[in-house]
This record gives sequence, C-alpha cells and structure tokens, in this order.
Amino acid sequence: MGTCREKFLNWSLSRLIYVQVWLWLVEQLVVAIDGPAGAGKSTAARMIADRLQFDFLDTGAMYRCATLAALRAGVELTDQSSVAELVRQLDIQLEGRNVWLNGEDVSLAIRTPSVSSQIGPIADNMQVRRQLSQWQRSWAQDRHVVTEGRDQGTEVFPDARCKIFLTASSEERARRRVQELSAQGIEADYPGILDQQNQRDRDDARREFGGLRKAADAVEVVTDGMTLEQVVDRLETIIRPWISTPSPECQLDVRS
Repeated sequence: MGTCREKFLNWSLSRLIYVQVWLWLVEQLVVAIDGPAGAGKSTAARMIADRLQFDFLDTGAMYRCATLAALRAGVELTDQSSVAELVRQLDIQLEGRNVWLNGEDVSLAIRTPSVSSQIGPIADNMQVRRQLSQWQRSWAQDRHVVTEGRDQGTEVFPDARCKIFLTASSEERARRRVQELSAQGIEADYPGILDQQNQRDRDDARREFGGLRKAADAVEVVTDGMTLEQVVDRLETIIRPWISTPSPECQLDVRS
C-alpha cells in the first residue's frame, strides 16, 4: 500500500513539475527596443526578429495608418478628440511586412512623404497613443515579439523581460543619414543634418506622452562604429538568454 502511495505521489509531483516547466518554456517573450531617431532601431529590430523567428511589431506603421486615415477623412490633425474618435473606429492589421487599413493594403501608402511629414500631431495625441498602445499589447499576446519605438519599454510594455536601449551619438547618426541621402543621389549638408538631429532629440525627450526615455532595466547598446550585422549580433547575445529553449534535461518522463 505504501509503495503504491509513494508511486502516486512521485507521479503527481512529476506531472506538476512538467506543467510548470512547460508553462515556463512557452511563456511569451517581448523584446522592447527603444532609442533615439536615426539609431537604426527599425532595421535592426526587424532583422533580429527574422533571425530569432519572432514576430515583429511595427508600431510606427500603426501611427502611419492613423495619420493616413485622418488625412483621407479631412480631419484636422490638431483636433485631438476628433482624431481619437476616428482612430478608435479603424481596423489595422499587421501581417508580416504588409499593413492593412480597413481591409486595404496600405503598405506603400503609409510610407509616402505626405504621411511621414504629418505624423507629429498624431504621435503627440494622448488619446491616440493610449488606443494604439492597447492594440499593441493585444497584438503581442501569446507571441514572441520584437518591438521598437521610443516608449515600448517604459509605457507600452513596462513588464517586458528583455529591454534594450539602442543608441548612437548624434554625430554618428547624422553621418549615417548623410550617407543614406548620398546613396539616393540627394545632396546632404552634414552640419544641417546634425542640427536637425539634435533638435529632434530635444523634442523627443520633452514629449509629455511617448517621450524618449531609457527604461531603468534596459541594456544600453551604443552602436558607434558598428556595422548593421554587428549590431544584430550584439542584440542576439542579449536576447538569447531570455529565450526558453527545451533541452534534454527538461524532457521529463511523467510515466515513472
């Protein structure tokens, strides 16, 4: 009798441990990458998501969709209540690299200069930020996600286990921007680009909502002098320890 009881208790304990380990292994992992404009967050975040086979949450696309919808509806962008009401009625879907707005593929439409130049009032709208942040959290549920922005680790996903602050000096970011423009055949003035970069940094840091701030528990990565591939390699070394990968030790035999 005692032997049967001991076997039952051992089996029950094994089952409990197995369930606990299984829950730990499948626990959602959100990688929140924040940093200043021009630090290469979007490209690096998308590349590391592809490498790790995580989903990439394109938060910028959501704000672009909201901007495009407001422009099309003829809503005054500074009318925060009207814009927020419009945004609440939108259906925004992110599918890989494709972005859908109310059933229409707007992947290209949201990247036009006319949209890019008008995002500011939308991003500064507290009601819109709250709505989009809620959608972002819902989108990330039950997924392994890489997300990037200014406030992902501080406001949208404050409980994310892996937070990274990706940055570079303003001089480095200005040099990269000049190189990008030159590659497109556009003449660029380095001092002017640097001044714009510094002004945007100041503006982003002063924003009341969605301001640029480094989370207290974020790992800072300064990318000066690094290639894009080196940046992605560095991100991988930070993220890998957080990924729950089944190992032989975790394969419990619950039949014993």
